[in-house]
Amino acid sequence: MPFNRRQFSLALAAAPFVPSISRAQDAGFNQLTEKFLEALWRQDPDAAVAAGRFEFAPRVTLPSHGQRDRMRAFLARWQAEFERQPEIALSTSQRMDRALLIGKIQSDLWRLDVLREWSWNPAEHNPAAPLDLLLNTDYAPLPARLKALKPRIAALPAYYRAAQASLTGVTGEHTELAIQQAPGVLGVLDDIAKRAAEAGQAAALKAPLAQARAAVNGYVAHLKKLKPVRGFRLGAERYEPKFAHDIQSARTAKETYELAQQRREEVLASMQTQAAALWPSVIGSETPPSDRFALIGRVIAKLSERHVARERFVDEIRAQIPQLEAWVRDHDLLSQDASKPLAVRETPEYQRGVAGASIEAPGAYRPQDRTYYNVTPLDDLKPEEAESSLREYNHWILQILNIHEAIPGHYTQLVHANRAPSKVKALFGNGAMVEGWAVYGERMMIESGYGASPEMTLMYGKWHLRSVTNTVLDYSVHVLGMSEADALDLLVRQAFQTEREAKEKWRRVQLTSVQLTSYFSGYSEIFALREALKARPGFNLKAFHEQFLSYGNAPVRLIAAEMLK
Repeated sequence: MPFNRRQFSLALAAAPFVPSISRAQDAGFNQLTEKFLEALWRQDPDAAVAAGRFEFAPRVTLPSHGQRDRMRAFLARWQAEFERQPEIALSTSQRMDRALLIGKIQSDLWRLDVLREWSWNPAEHNPAAPLDLLLNTDYAPLPARLKALKPRIAALPAYYRAAQASLTGVTGEHTELAIQQAPGVLGVLDDIAKRAAEAGQAAALKAPLAQARAAVNGYVAHLKKLKPVRGFRLGAERYEPKFAHDIQSARTAKETYELAQQRREEVLASMQTQAAALWPSVIGSETPPSDRFALIGRVIAKLSERHVARERFVDEIRAQIPQLEAWVRDHDLLSQDASKPLAVRETPEYQRGVAGASIEAPGAYRPQDRTYYNVTPLDDLKPEEAESSLREYNHWILQILNIHEAIPGHYTQLVHANRAPSKVKALFGNGAMVEGWAVYGERMMIESGYGASPEMTLMYGKWHLRSVTNTVLDYSVHVLGMSEADALDLLVRQAFQTEREAKEKWRRVQLTSVQLTSYFSGYSEIFALREALKARPGFNLKAFHEQFLSYGNAPVRLIAAEMLK
């Protein structure tokens, strides 16, 4: 699920009363924000399409040096503009918006000039997402959508030429990912051709589609000739600033890593007690091992034999959604909106290769559109690979996965976020808040009694340990230089993940950085906020959830500062 970036600062003291000029300043800031957004969509039509502004569909920009120069100048100009705006007369929401906008701009400039992922990650240059979105969103009749797609398809040869010219020192891992995703791009082009035939426009798109396919294949051929120049590890000098931009925590990356290590020990101690209690009923009369990891691992391995049939994996996920909706409603945990549809579907091929499950939400301008719960099916796996995945997502864990991704996790939270009046928070929201809420949602459900059993309690511990271990793994790999062997030991022996799951996580940590820390970082701040507010008279859990989500996708530390006033 793509939520993301920025670093910023914000004075959080309550603004004093300012007479009539406050309302004028308020209105002026709103107008300035709208002006920036409209200028941004013209500068970056792909971002406009992702946000639901489909009138920008025919506009194309290329991943070229010239485009990056123009974007750099654009960002610098708007950074100065927002920094000139005084905070004192703005509302709470607008102060957060100002901070988010400045942070987004600072992050984008840092990514352009310091991180420079466009130069070493060939998978950055993937045009499939806007093509797929424009084809499959009913924002206009199919013939009109195909007409809007035509200039984008025609521009693909130039797009890939610009992408090739941008690559100056690739990593082997990201090059492999780009090659792996190329058939998915071709699949989107095939879908366009099929829909064009249905609409009687096959002839008009035949030549552009043929040239586009050739461009995709040419890019792959080029990538296969490239020799990796750099490693995938980010290094401390880039990791800390990327963490600051992306996570926007009150803590540093190192402090978050140290807190995760502490939490890891707490979870393992609890799981050890639970596993010891379950041992007689799950394993039998055999003497339990003295090694903590062996004890917990044996019980989890035996319980994990209970799982859904391979061919019913996606169907079972689909069937659990209404059950979770009913639980949240019956236990009065959080309001839901039945008018906002959630569609469980197989992950589009061009998106595969990083995560097995994700939420794909509609853009801020089209909250009425469908939210997709993407699930990668197990059809193409060997029997032993499928069994490994099914044991990882066993009877209990699959339910927690759906809590995280759907209800009351990502899907529910993003529906609330799209109700917030601030476009800025919906468009440029904080990924750690989004992921942190999903992890908090797991705890919320378990605390409410969902699935109450010793087995679920132990499996929840395993799943929660996964979020904590994500932070330990990411920092250890990118900053401390952890080896693959040590990473797999951390994941399999010490976090009780299956070998296949661990290998997929190792691949993910090579292809991404910092994002894996967002789960624990966001969760730990949300939980600390809840516990601080619970100590106050009149605390109500549902009211806490509703108020917290009412701020939209703002960083947790800014929401906490407001709620603790």
